[in-house]
Amino acid sequence: MAKLSRDDLWSLEEYAQERPAFRARVLAHKKTRQVALGQHARLYFEDALTIRYQIQEMLRIERVFEPAGIAEELEAYNPLIPDGQNWKATFMLEYEDPAERALRLGELIGIEDRVWMQVAGCDRVYAIADEDLDRETADKTSSVHFLRFELAPSMISALNAGAALGAGIDHPAYPAELVLEDAVRESLLADLVAPTLN
Repeated sequence: MAKLSRDDLWSLEEYAQERPAFRARVLAHKKTRQVALGQHARLYFEDALTIRYQIQEMLRIERVFEPAGIAEELEAYNPLIPDGQNWKATFMLEYEDPAERALRLGELIGIEDRVWMQVAGCDRVYAIADEDLDRETADKTSSVHFLRFELAPSMISALNAGAALGAGIDHPAYPAELVLEDAVRESLLADLVAPTLN
C-alpha cells in the first residue's frame, strides 16, 4: 500500500473547505475498521484514508504549512499504513472512571502482546506491539498501543477464498474472542495484497 506524500494533502485553506465532507467520509469508513474486544478494549485499524485524515487534522490543529513541518507529520504517520501483508491498528483500553482505569492498567501489563488475529484454519497471529517506543512500565500498561499483525501468504489466500476472520486477547486478566462481522472482514481484506503465484 503506497505511503502518503505532500501531493496527497490539501493546503490548510483547501482543507478548511473540504473538511466537512472528508470528515463524514472518514467517519463512515472507520465504522467497519474497528473491533470491540469485550467491553473495554478496542482495535482501530488504520489505512491510508484514516492516516491521511489524522495528518490533515494535525496540520490544521497545529497550523502547519511549511514543507519541513509537513514532512515531519508524514514521517511520523506513514509507518501506520499497512504494507499489503499486514494490518496496523491502534489498540485502546477504554475505562471512563480514572480510578478503575488506574487499577485495570496495573492488572493488564503485557496485554498488548496477547492480542491476536486468526484466519479460520490458520494459526493465531499475535501483535507486534509498540515498535516506536515502549508504552509500559513495571507498574502498568498504557491505555494506547500501536500494533502490527503480519500475515503469511497462505493466510491472505485463505481470506481471499472466503475464510472467516477472528480476533481476541488471551491475557489472563482480560480474555476475549470473537468472529469479525463480514463488513469488517471485507474492509480489512482491502488492506492486503494477494500473493502472486510463481
